[in-house]
This record gives sequence, structure tokens and C-alpha cells, in this order.
Amino acid sequence: MTRSVYVTGIDRGDGRQVVELGVMELLTRQVDRVGVFRPLVHDGPDRLFDLLRARYRLSQDAASVYGMDYHEASALQAEQGTDELVSRLVDRFHQVARDYEVVLVLGTDFAATQLPDELALNARLANEFGAWVLPVVGGKNQTAESVRAEARNAYRAYDGLGCDVLAMVVNRVAPGDQEVIAERLTARVPVPCYVLPDEPALSAPTVAQITHALGGRVLLGDDAGLARDALDFVFGGAMLPNFLNALTPGCLVVTPGDRADLVVGALAAHSAGTPPIAGVLLTLNEQPSEEILRLAARLAPGTPVISVTGNSFPTATELFALEGKLNAATPRKAETALGLFERHVDGAGLLSRLEVSRSGRVTPMMFEHKLIEQARSDRRRVVLPEGTEERVLRAADVLLRRGVCDLTLLGDVEAIRKKAADLGIDLAGSQLIDPQTSELREKFAEEYAALRAHKGVTVELAHDVVADVNYFGTLMVQDGLADGMVSGSVHSTAATIRPAFEIIKTKPDAKIVSSVFFMCLADKVLVYGDCAVNPDPNAEQLADISVQSATTAEQFGVDPKVAMLSYSTGTSGSGADVDKVREATELARGQRPDLKIEGPIQYDAAVEPSVAATKLPDSEVAGQATVLIFPDLNTGNNTYKAVQRSAGAIAVGPVLQGLRKPVNDLSRGALVQDIVNTVAITAIQAQSPADTANTASA
Repeated sequence: MTRSVYVTGIDRGDGRQVVELGVMELLTRQVDRVGVFRPLVHDGPDRLFDLLRARYRLSQDAASVYGMDYHEASALQAEQGTDELVSRLVDRFHQVARDYEVVLVLGTDFAATQLPDELALNARLANEFGAWVLPVVGGKNQTAESVRAEARNAYRAYDGLGCDVLAMVVNRVAPGDQEVIAERLTARVPVPCYVLPDEPALSAPTVAQITHALGGRVLLGDDAGLARDALDFVFGGAMLPNFLNALTPGCLVVTPGDRADLVVGALAAHSAGTPPIAGVLLTLNEQPSEEILRLAARLAPGTPVISVTGNSFPTATELFALEGKLNAATPRKAETALGLFERHVDGAGLLSRLEVSRSGRVTPMMFEHKLIEQARSDRRRVVLPEGTEERVLRAADVLLRRGVCDLTLLGDVEAIRKKAADLGIDLAGSQLIDPQTSELREKFAEEYAALRAHKGVTVELAHDVVADVNYFGTLMVQDGLADGMVSGSVHSTAATIRPAFEIIKTKPDAKIVSSVFFMCLADKVLVYGDCAVNPDPNAEQLADISVQSATTAEQFGVDPKVAMLSYSTGTSGSGADVDKVREATELARGQRPDLKIEGPIQYDAAVEPSVAATKLPDSEVAGQATVLIFPDLNTGNNTYKAVQRSAGAIAVGPVLQGLRKPVNDLSRGALVQDIVNTVAITAIQAQSPADTANTASA
């Protein structure tokens, strides 16, 4: 039977989209096929469904998502009664439910719907759908006592109408009231109660939304600038010194278009990072001269300057009435919303009550979700040496909003802040360090000189070496100031991992450092090793790679069934290359007798059951291998790229293994999501018990 959860409310302004997005995130982690159904819809675009479709790559036909529009529903209810309305909506729901394992139902929005007793209608629909109900109560601008009473009454209302209430969510409460509301509700309501604090960034409109709402004209600025949240409004009228003192982080400056001094002053402050602003809104349909605009563009590239026709007072009235919305064009708001939901809602508990069993398939999205969830479960600190690189900063933005791990960014601190300001990224909560000026530099120089004294490295020479961001970051990991490091978006692989070889070194039980890629196919995840580090490993090294790769697979939830690949299967071939794989297989079995290992074996026999049935019918691995070990780098690197490009697989990695502490390398073509995934993997690797042995191989 298809499971479903019906997210509903009791009034407008509850910020329910945060909960709907959070529940969708939970469901897509657990199952492959999740459908969406909105019983009643307004005319115009459905911003939330557009966001869900884009973020979760939904293939569901948009026409199947909706029952009917509110006007049609109101007329039908008036003419033929509620039973007929409910009957038609139930029919349409079941047309969706039959194609999906779980359906997320988005309840009515209580926004000028002309439906009598809207709460009762939602309850009736949920009961007819056989859905769990998740009511959301808004608490903005209310006292703790009134919020508690409203939430308790909402529970009683839905429970009294026969609904199976999954949990209660109270949203947008004053942060100071969060704890007392949660305590009182838990004592009075017999289902889990979750209380989410108000998050200003979610209700803040973006500069693009403001521009659209006011019919503004973009004089300067790029897409990244227009995506910034306007967290505050500062109206320019004072003289420049007083005006600059009034600026706040993330504010939108509103000033008459003929105040060139305020425009230049605000953008100069932004360029200096004191403070970074969202942009400038010019009123009265006035705009500065071309010379001033050119200066503004040089001062703060990408920062929006918008012109509107109205004067300041009506513009202010419209601005204060605007509220930010989650939609496909605001992905950073979605990350903030998910971070908020995940910090304050017990997702595992909700899924347990829903009784949604995990799908046997593992899609790329499910694997990525699992990485984020696993990293967040035991937060670690990861150092990112490339702190001024745009992709790294955008990845840091996602990681911080989702609460995946703590971050340290290396580089010129003012340059990092300026770049982050230009991108509209808030690095609050992260640590910024400049290796050139850090007080740690002297200490690290002494440590590095001691480690490399046998190579003739003096403290003076080490002083220059450790100023390199990769060496500095590696020493932070070595000294426990960070739990792992990720670099390589603008550095070569050698520049990233050489410091780790010199400083962190290999685990006592590892003969070499090797790597794996997680290959996310349409319905499963395979582990490929080694496709990035060792050109031509011998039998002993190949055995070590297979054991390390199996351990890595286990760490990330992949049941290791190891295939030692060759151009022949079983005893059908001979020669030095096959003999190497055969010997490596026996050595690996000796090291890990508990592992299921097969080799030598060809790729098709390793992954295709029909081929395996012919070539190795009695094998525990053939036809179902999950860890595939290539005999050399040439074969492995070409194979992973061929599968990635030809089969549309997502390749996550390379993930280094064998080091005493985790350091991972990025491709110089890495996308933002690649960096997010690699940082999450590094944080997970750091969750394993630290290797505290004093001896390590070079």
C-alpha cells in the first residue's frame, strides 16, 4: 500500500513550505519513487512544486500533481456538496498514488480560498487518502503561551476529526521561546512536537524578487548579486559618515538616485566588507551619471544597483510588505530551510512513525542525501585551503546552511571576505585563517622541520613551506585543529596529496595510499578502485587496495563484494597480468577471510548475473559485485570515465584511503555539488576512530 503524509495547517503565514521541503528531503532519502499531490491549487505558477521538481529531479507530469483549482472546487462544493468534491479529489489522488511508493500531499493554504471550514476539509481529505497528517502552526509575533494553546487546539481539532496525527510542528517562533514551547507541548500533546525558530533569511526577499515586485530596472549586477537576501533596509538621507554607520550586513540601501555620494559610499563599504550589503535601490527614477556607474561597477562587481520610478515613501511601504518565498530560483533559501528543518526535527523518528521502509534501489540522489545525513550525525571540522575560489565558497555556503560540518577556510582573510560578499555568501560560523600571518606558522614550521630533518629541511626553509595553504591545512589536520582536508579545485593532485604523504603518512596497516570512486548508477552504487593514484600496483599492493576499498565501502553503507578484475575469469587465462591478479586475490583473502572476494574475473561476469551464471555459477561475488578493483591505473581511470560519460553515472571521488587522517583531492573541473559531496565524505571518514599509533610508514 502506498504511504502518504498530508502536510497542512490552520491559517496563513505558518511558513509551511519549510516543512514540506523537509519532509520531501526525508522521503527521497528513503525511497526512489516519491509523488506529489496538491488537492487544490490557485491560478498561476506553483512555486513550491517547481522547486521540488527541480531539486529532486521529479519526472512526475505536472498535470497529475493537482486535483482542481480553488474556483472549481468552491463552485462544485456549492452546487453538489462536499461529498462530491471529496470524491473527485480522492479519485485524482489515487491516480497519483498507484505510481509511487510514497506521496507527499500539500494541503490547502487558507489564502482567500472561499471554502467553508477549510480545516475540516483537509482532515476529511487526509482520512480518505489514508494519509498521516502533519499539522503546522505558525508562531510569528505571538507569545509563547498563545502559540502553545494554538498548537494544542490544532492537535485536538485534527485528532477529533479522526486523523492519524504524525507529529506537530510549530514554526517561526521567537528563538527565546523555542525551548519553553517545546517543553509545554511535549507534556500536553501525545505525539512528537517540533518547534522551529523564526529564520529571518527565509522571509527576507531576494534582490531579484524585490526588483520584480517593484518593476525595477537593473543598472548593475549579476545573477549571483540578484540572488542575495535583503535582510534589512537602510534608507539613505543622512550625510555620508552617519549613513555609513547605519549600514547593516545584508541590507538593501534605498536612496534617491541623485545621491551619488551614498551610492559610492555604500559600495565602497561593501567592497571593504564593512559591511557587505545586498545591493542599492535608487528611487525617483533618477540614476547616477555614467562615470559614477562605471566607478560603482569597479568598486563592487556583481552588486546590484536597481532603479525604480516611485519615491522613497511608497517604495518603503511596498518593501516592508514583501516576504521571501521558496522557489526554484532561490536554491540558497532551500538549503537554509533544510538546515533549519534538520536541526530541529527528528527525521528518523518521523520516518519510523510513517513506517516507510528503505528502498532496495540506491539512486545517486539517495546516496548524496545519505552522505549529508551521515556527516551531520557527528559533526567534524574540515579545512578548505582554497578559500578564495568561488566554487569552494559556494560549496561552503551549502555546507554551512545545511549544518553538515564545521569549516576552516585558508587564504587572505580580507580577500575571502570580499569574495564572499561579492557572491552574497554569509560565512558566519566558519573560521578564516591566513597562513602568511597566522600565529600557527612558527609552530608548524618547527614541526615540519622536525619531520623532514632527514631531508635537510631547516626551520627557515620550513617557514616558507608551511605558508603554502595545502601544507598549512595538512598540518592543521595532523595537529587535530581540523579533522580532514579537501583541496584540488585549483591545485594539482600532487600539490594536494604530497603534504599528506610527508606529514600525515599512511596507517600502520596500509602499505600504500590508494583511492576509490563511488559510481552512482541509476539504481545502485559501485565502488571502483584504484582509478587515481597508483599506476601499476604489484600483487601485494593490489591486495592492499582491495582490502582498503572494501573497508571504505562498508563505511559508506555499501555491502562489499569484491571483484578483482582481469581480462580473464577464473582459470581460463594465464600470463603475468592474470597471475598478478590471482596472487593479489589470495593475499586479500588471507588478510580479510571474512570478505567475499572473487578473482581474477572479467567486468561483465562481475556485474551481470546472466554472464556470471555461465562463467562462475557457484561464486558469491560474480554477478553481484559492488567493489571492483582494477589491475592498473590505465584500466581503472579509463573505465570510470567511460562509465561516467556513457552510462550517465555520477562519479564521486577520488576518495583517498590508507592515510592516518583524511585528506581528499578534487578534480580541477569539480562542480559545487562535487565539492559538497567530497567534504561530506571527508567528514564521515574523520568520524572513524582516530589512528593514534606513533609509528607510520613513510
